[in-house]
Amino acid sequence: MKLLLVEDNAELAHWIVNLLRAENFVVDSVPDAEHADAILGNQSYDVVLLDMRLPSMSGKDLLSRLRRRGDNVPILMLTAHGSIDDKVDCFSAGADDYVVKPFDARELVARIKAIVRRQSSEKAVSLVCGDLHYQFNTREFSQKDAPLPLRRREHAILETLMLRRGKTVSKATLVECIFSLDDEPSVDAIDIYIHRLRKHLSTSTAQIMTLRGLGYILRTRDA
Repeated sequence: MKLLLVEDNAELAHWIVNLLRAENFVVDSVPDAEHADAILGNQSYDVVLLDMRLPSMSGKDLLSRLRRRGDNVPILMLTAHGSIDDKVDCFSAGADDYVVKPFDARELVARIKAIVRRQSSEKAVSLVCGDLHYQFNTREFSQKDAPLPLRRREHAILETLMLRRGKTVSKATLVECIFSLDDEPSVDAIDIYIHRLRKHLSTSTAQIMTLRGLGYILRTRDA
């Protein structure tokens, strides 16, 4: 999953980025709403973590701007106050959830996972493709009840395919999902990761198929 953090406190932003990357999230971080607005016009994210009070343009104003132009990216607001007024402001502007600073790391991760789960068409606690299982609460894969050991980017690609299982996912989308703004994106690397994933799934009833010129699709072998 790929996240965008919009937080002007450099120390807090650094802590959140390290925390989320340790949880196998791909994370981009910007210090103000203007940068975030520009990036969101060109990049897709699973969740945006948006500070309520930012310099120049507030998080609430950015959120309102996004919703007015039809951008429904899930938003988790970060607010320094847990007042009823702040909560009402968050939801009135179109936020999906909020967390009050200072927050516990486990709560932040749990709320992010809950938002992504709610975006799933089935709103289930797990996803299944053949004998391949994905648990939302742990973000772990298992095959035939055995954990599937994956490297970070292999996990990111399989997670993206699982969340969109049965649908074609372009190579450009996968590049966007696994590389942050600090990385040097490589389209060729996708082929390598797909090859590795197919090895992991060699005995699975789930398979990754290539649709030439279109991308990849995760589905059961008998589909």
